[in-house]
Amino acid sequence: MQNTKHEKFMRMAIRLSEQNVTNGIGGPFGAVIVRDGELVAKSANRVTTTLDPTAHAEVSAIRKACRKLKTFDLTGCVIYTSCEPCPMCLSAIYWSHIEKIYFANTKQDAQQIGFDDQFIYDEIALPMNRRKLEIQQILRDEALIVFEQWDNSDLKIAY
Repeated sequence: MQNTKHEKFMRMAIRLSEQNVTNGIGGPFGAVIVRDGELVAKSANRVTTTLDPTAHAEVSAIRKACRKLKTFDLTGCVIYTSCEPCPMCLSAIYWSHIEKIYFANTKQDAQQIGFDDQFIYDEIALPMNRRKLEIQQILRDEALIVFEQWDNSDLKIAY
């Protein structure tokens, strides 16, 4: 894809983020998903309007793209996002098999305006018993039975 097409889709993501700010709808983030040079889905950040902390622009765009394409596998797609993805969004991008990320603002730029994800990166690097969020494992034996059922199921769909 030519650079001008990349810029077109990035500008679309940036416009979504700008509209969110201008209209007081949500955070200054937008994302666009493209396959074969064609727009598949787009979304801005919807955390405050949906009362959903996972409704970041990238995750919201992924959800829309999957519904539109009727698949959970976005192989062949790229994402344009107005800011470097946070850890949650980056994970969702990996899980959805999007093949490339184009971003505008950096995570350092986001940190400057109060969106600091560094604490999440720091927490993930710590052993579970040293994290701020209390984590306790219980009933593993019972849960393993379900994993065995899944592993042996003829109905499972790998993803």
